[in-house]
Amino acid sequence: MPLPLPGRPRLGQAPLPALLLLLLLVVGPARPISFQLPGKARKCLREEIHRDTLVTGEYEIGAPPGSSTGPSANLKITDSAGHILYAKEDATKGKFAFTTEDYDMFEACFESKLPVGRMPDQLVILDMKHGVEAKNYEEIAKVEKLKPLEVELRRLEDLSESIVNDFAYMKKREEEMRDTNESTNTRVLYFSIFSMCCLIGLATWQVFYLRRFFKAKKLIE
Repeated sequence: MPLPLPGRPRLGQAPLPALLLLLLLVVGPARPISFQLPGKARKCLREEIHRDTLVTGEYEIGAPPGSSTGPSANLKITDSAGHILYAKEDATKGKFAFTTEDYDMFEACFESKLPVGRMPDQLVILDMKHGVEAKNYEEIAKVEKLKPLEVELRRLEDLSESIVNDFAYMKKREEEMRDTNESTNTRVLYFSIFSMCCLIGLATWQVFYLRRFFKAKKLIE
């Protein structure tokens, strides 16, 4: 049996650095979001995030061109129940971080305090990360004294775990939707049977009533 040549991977086996590079290219870094915020306007960004997930973010609000007062806006991050997770008045630049307690819809709202029509719009830049993207692997490497390749392996391990959790959640939601559909179908079936019984009973009652009526009028024997 011929042995594989040294330095060449076997057929069907990709080199580890190439595999890491491929996965990193597929995942890719998250890009910040930027938008214009007019005077006295309020703009919100919403995102669904799983429970027990670390969320970090950086924001920067640029002053309108030609303005000497600087940027003026408020930032508030809340969940669907209205609980305030982060709030900052007269926000210009900063960071925030929190950990979710349950799967929920989270909302980040920027509200301008500048007057309407007197100044140009403010430029808002928001870079919000959660899960694997929110972890600081450089600090992890310093604390645990990991090599660059070990750091990338740790990152890919966390990423694969996140993907598995997402699939598990999707499977759970699919099971819940299937149970709801089956329950709805059962209720519709029972309601249809009840409706049929009511119609049959009503039709039978009409037949007997009309027969008695016609007999009373001596129209039939």
